[in-house]
Amino acid sequence: QVQLVESGGGLVQAGGSLRLSCVASGRTFSNTAMGWFRQAPGKDSEFVAAISRSVGTTYYADSVKGRFIISRDNAKSTVYLQMNSLKPEDTAVYYCAARSWAIATSFDEYDYWGQGTQVTVSL
Repeated sequence: QVQLVESGGGLVQAGGSLRLSCVASGRTFSNTAMGWFRQAPGKDSEFVAAISRSVGTTYYADSVKGRFIISRDNAKSTVYLQMNSLKPEDTAVYYCAARSWAIATSFDEYDYWGQGTQVTVSL
């Protein structure tokens, strides 16, 4: 079992920045690939970013590429999502997710989920 707790969400003006954090517990973090997904009201869950166990590989959705950066600190069992140049369309609940071993970009490939943190971007 893996427990995930997100933090760092909030209200920000368009063009601003936020950094989300997700602390993991319950298994060896360095063996776990991590991802961020988001869900806006009335929309399906959307892949945002993912990072491999060893920090060697990262994937991004086209909608956030060049603006968001995913990173991890295995010593702190924490994954981060630095969000820059935020747009109103980035407004959503952001979820941290974990899976064993290989990096993935599909919702169905992740086994463990956090409770989510709300990000609201105003004009």
